[in-house]
Amino acid sequence: MNNLTALPNIGKTLAEKLTKVGIHNLQDLEAIGSEKALLKISKLENSGACINMLYALEGAIQGIRWHGLDKQRKQALLEYYKSMGFER
Repeated sequence: MNNLTALPNIGKTLAEKLTKVGIHNLQDLEAIGSEKALLKISKLENSGACINMLYALEGAIQGIRWHGLDKQRKQALLEYYKSMGFER
C-alpha cells in the first residue's frame, strides 16, 4: 500500500509530514515504528507532534482507529512520549 491516506488515522496533513521525513508507505512506517516516526516528525518546523499523533501512527501500523489501541500499548506510548520530553 503506497497511499498513506488510505491508512486509518492518516489524513492529508499527517501524510505530508510522513513523506517529508522519508516515510512513503505502510512498509516504511512499520519498519521505523510509531515512536521513531513521531520523533522524526517532531523535528519539522511547526510539526504539531502530540500524543494523539503518536497514537494515530500506532493505530495506522496496526490497521485500526487509534481509539481502539490496547490500553497497555497506549500507556507504553504515553510513557515514551513523556520520556522524550514532549509537552503533553
